[in-house]
Amino acid sequence: RDTLTMDLIKPGRPLRSAPRVRRFALKVQQFTGPLMAKALEDTAFYRHHRLLALNEVGGDPAAKALSIDAFHEMMQVRAGEWPLQVLVNNAGILEDALMFWMNEAQWGNVLNISLNGFFNVTKQVLNGMLLKRYGRIINMVSLSGIKGLPGQTNYSAAKAGVIGATKALAQEVAKRGVTVNAIAPGFIKTDMTAELNEKELAAQVPMNRFGTPEEVAEAVAFLSSKAAGYITGEVLNINGGLHT
Repeated sequence: RDTLTMDLIKPGRPLRSAPRVRRFALKVQQFTGPLMAKALEDTAFYRHHRLLALNEVGGDPAAKALSIDAFHEMMQVRAGEWPLQVLVNNAGILEDALMFWMNEAQWGNVLNISLNGFFNVTKQVLNGMLLKRYGRIINMVSLSGIKGLPGQTNYSAAKAGVIGATKALAQEVAKRGVTVNAIAPGFIKTDMTAELNEKELAAQVPMNRFGTPEEVAEAVAFLSSKAAGYITGEVLNINGGLHT
């Protein structure tokens, strides 16, 4: 069984969570077998060529279409070699601002990466899963998408949208053996939280600390496994008790 972990990136920015993606993928490998190396190799290729930056192509509609078409073509070729059975949608960027000062680009960029990224990637692997009558789709969302956070109206809306899509898609594909779940991390030690005041924010968490990528990866690994076959449409909070 093969796994492909998707992490959409914005050209000109460093990959926000490469260590987290690698940890997810390596943990999931325990359940997926030796072809994981192939999936990782190709995922790195996708990121290197910006084929997953589907909505960040300088505003050029033609370039955007080419990027999407190239990605679709590559997925069709790969599907014949190793049809995917596990997909982790790990897309997200932050462009924080109070809505009063937020511009259209800040709103659109964040929604495009999380919400449109989910659609563009998931649609390409879904047919293969349905034909095989087996699949695991795990969407990385956020505490922000559940309770909303000030200064993150765009990010909260994007992740809330993915949560709604998770619940709807789960009902559409359940009879074909495909599960769709979401994981909503709180404060996790990643590149995305590196600039936050960890000491101050950790004081708000009942466990009094940030979580680790490995702790989130454990949940990803479980939801990717056959043992989670009767769990679908759920959102798993991993936030140290910050919000329940």
